[in-house]
Amino acid sequence: MSPIPVSAPAHMNGKIALVTGAAGGIGRATTLALAEAGATVIATDIAGTAEFDHPAVRYRRYDVTSREETDALVADIRSDHGRIDALILCAGTISHRPLGKSTDEEWRAILDVNLMGVVNPVRAVFPVMAEQGMGKMVALGSIAAKIGGVASGPSYVAAKSAVHGLMKWVAKAGASKGVYASIIAPGPVETPMWETVTQRAAPSANGNVPLGRFGQPEDIAQAILFLCSPASNWITGTVLDVNGGMLMD
Repeated sequence: MSPIPVSAPAHMNGKIALVTGAAGGIGRATTLALAEAGATVIATDIAGTAEFDHPAVRYRRYDVTSREETDALVADIRSDHGRIDALILCAGTISHRPLGKSTDEEWRAILDVNLMGVVNPVRAVFPVMAEQGMGKMVALGSIAAKIGGVASGPSYVAAKSAVHGLMKWVAKAGASKGVYASIIAPGPVETPMWETVTQRAAPSANGNVPLGRFGQPEDIAQAILFLCSPASNWITGTVLDVNGGMLMD
C-alpha cells in the first residue's frame, strides 16, 4: 500500500461518486454538493426518474435491497468510469411504532432498507476501492443510534446502530488498503422524512437544539463532502455528529 496522502483542501475534481437515496432531501443536496465540487456523480434511488440540474450528475434507478441490482450497478460504473472514488449511503426509511406495537413486517422492512441497503453497496464497492488503493465511504447514521432515539421507533434505532458498527468494522478492515469509512450522525433535519416525525411528538428547535434551528439538507451534505474529500485524509471510522449541538459527544 502506498502511504496515505496528507490532508489537503476539499475538492472532488475528477472523482467518481456513487450516491444512494439521491432523490431524498439529504441525498439530493449531497449529490449536488459533490457535483459542484468537481465529481461525476452517479445518483441512485428507488424512484423511476429524478431530475438534477447539473451536467455532472447521472441518474439511475436502483434498489439498495437487491444484491443483484447492486452488482450490476457497480459493474456498469466500473465499465463506464473505471473506478469508484466515493460511496455515499443516504437511502433510508423510518418507523415510529413503539416496541410493543411493532410488527415483524416493519422490522424486516426497516432493516432491509436501512441496514442491508448499506451492506449491499459496501460489500460490492469495498473490493473495488481496495484494488484502487484509495476510496471513501460515508454512511448516514443517526443521533438516534447514539442516544436511543429522538422521535423514532426501536427498529430504526437498531438499524442505524448496526450501520454505525458496520462502518467502523469497514474502517478497520480497509485502513491498510486505503479504504476509508465514516458515519454522519444527523440530528433533526428538515426533509420529507422528518415531516413524518413532526406530525407526532417531536423536539422543538428552541427547546432542544442549542443552535436554535433544525438542520437543513445542505448542513449534512457539506459534512459528507468534507469526509469524501482530501481534507479528511487522516479521518476514518469516525461518527461525525451534525446536530446543532443536541449531542456534544
